[in-house]
Amino acid sequence: QEQLVESGGGLVQAGGSLRLSCVASGRTFRSDDMGWFRQAPGKGREFFAAIRWWGGVTLYADSVKGRFTISRDNAKNTVHLQMNSLKPEDTAVYYCAAGTSSTFTSGRSPANANEYADWGQGTQVTVSS
Repeated sequence: QEQLVESGGGLVQAGGSLRLSCVASGRTFRSDDMGWFRQAPGKGREFFAAIRWWGGVTLYADSVKGRFTISRDNAKNTVHLQMNSLKPEDTAVYYCAAGTSSTFTSGRSPANANEYADWGQGTQVTVSS
């Protein structure tokens, strides 16, 4: 089991940038595929980015592709999310989640929230127009 703590959220104008971080405390982080999800008011939790345990493979939803970049520093048990060209529709609570070493493997989907056992408490991102 891992404990995850997100930080870096806040209020930003459209077109601006934010960098979120997720620090994990647990023995398995370095072998866990990690994901980012978000939930806007009145909507379900939406997948938008994931990264393999070694950092060599990433996956993005079309809604953020080209604007967001997921990365990780296994030496610091941290996953980062660089968000550029933010839009008002990016407003949501942002969550990081820990999967396993096989979340990306055949037959499984890193976009499926059920693949992730541990979740952070979330950080609010608000983009004003």
